Order: sequence, then C-alpha cells, then structure tokens
Amino acid sequence: MTQHQGTLRKMHTAADEDNLVHYTLPVGDELVAMNPLIGQKIVLSFEGQIACVHCGSKTKKSFNQGYCYRCLISLAQCDTCIIKPELCHYHQGTCREPQWGEAHCLTDHFVYLANTGTLKVGITRHVTDGISSRWMDQGATQALVMLRVKDRLTSGLVETAFKQHIADKTNWRTMLKGAPAEQDLHASMQALLKEIAPQLEQLSAQQGLQAIQPVEHSGHAIHYPVQHYPDKIKSINLDKTPAFEGELVGIKGQYWLLDGDRVINIRKYAGYKVTLSV
Repeated sequence: MTQHQGTLRKMHTAADEDNLVHYTLPVGDELVAMNPLIGQKIVLSFEGQIACVHCGSKTKKSFNQGYCYRCLISLAQCDTCIIKPELCHYHQGTCREPQWGEAHCLTDHFVYLANTGTLKVGITRHVTDGISSRWMDQGATQALVMLRVKDRLTSGLVETAFKQHIADKTNWRTMLKGAPAEQDLHASMQALLKEIAPQLEQLSAQQGLQAIQPVEHSGHAIHYPVQHYPDKIKSINLDKTPAFEGELVGIKGQYWLLDGDRVINIRKYAGYKVTLSV
C-alpha cells in the first residue's frame, strides 16, 4: 500500500493530444497522478486539521474552498466580485488589493459557451489554442469561445446580458450523470448573439469600440477518464464522514467518482490535512 499525507489542493488538469483530461492531486508537497489510480481501491482519511490555502494558518472552518475567515474578508480573490464580475469595483478605487486587481482583472477575458450537461455561459482569462482549466474544472464536454473583452468588469456585464437567455452555473448533479448529448455550439452561439445584440451595442458604446470583439474559435470536445457514471448520486462530506474507501471509477470536473454511486468534490476540501492510501 502506498500512502500520501498532507494538505489537499484542487486537482491540476491538463489535456493530452486527444483532449483527454489528466489529473494530478497535490497532497502536501507531493503531486499524485490520479488517472493511473482509476480502477484501484483508494482510502482517504481526514486527519482533523485544516490550514488556510493562502496564509497557512490553522482554521476550524474553511471558507470559499480553503480560506480562513481573515483571508476571506481581506483578499481581493475572495471578494464578491470574483463570483459576480459585473460588480468589479476597481475603477471606484475600492479594490482590496489594487495590484492583484491590475494583474487579474484589468486584462483580456473571454466569454465562452460550454456543455456541462446543459448549455451554460461563462468567463475565463486563460484561452489560447488550448483547453481552459476552467472548462475542465467544470466538467465541460464541449466549449467554444464567443467573445474577447477588455477586462473583468466588461466580461461580467456581457455575461449578465447572456444570462437572460442561458444559465451561467454548472448543475454538478447533471454534469455527473453521464456524457451529455453533443450540442451544436456554433448555432447556439449565433442565436444567443442575435438575442443580445442590442445590449452588446450599448456596452460597446459605454466601454469603448474595441472593448468587445468576436473570436474565431473552432471549439473543443473534452473527454474525461470515467469508467462508470453514478446511477443515483450519493455525495461524500468529509466533515461528516472523515474516512472512506472504495474503487475509484472515474474523475470529472473536480469530482472523484467511486463505486456505490458515491462522489466527492475534492476542490471543496482544499486545505484539509488527509492521508491518501492506494
């Protein structure tokens, strides 16, 4: 039996040439390749300690997927505008960390369409010719970049216009029920852009003529290492069930899929000290 012990972080993702997602799990100072563990029995035990993913201090309760309360109320990356970018307030001079805001918010963002079981709109900073880690974290099986915008605030305003016609959240239960039917993302994009054309025109007038630009993007199909999807999802909560074992039958998004239709959101437990045994 091989053991790994330390604090958890969200799984790292990378897609190979066939667009199959490969997962690596940080456990303390170790990086554990997860794809080779699919089909094997694993045991995960929570050791009762939680450390903030930012400052490292011990905390009895984790907030916002890994932060202590002090970091939650002081870091720009934990502000409400990270979840709701249309509320970005850097231009008002009230950003918690202006330098962080300049590096992360005053840069190009991309508005995308994704299939996560149902179609959704979203934003990401990192899209080149590859697959955004955000798509893989959300368990998207298809993704298409629609627009490039000048900053985070503008991306949020554009996303808000789209949200009148399409969801902006991933239904994790739907995402884990199986491989969804393939969608014609280009046709959906054209229909959505037509619907919100007046709002985009108004935003361009407010934010600048070059603030919102269409993107030529062929789209991506994304595949996940899953042997079996759950028939009836049973979610594991480490706070209530501090140890579990079973066969790892797949990984999708940031979720482990285990035998017995059990699933666990690994990202939720960032900062938890655990022992992983294989």
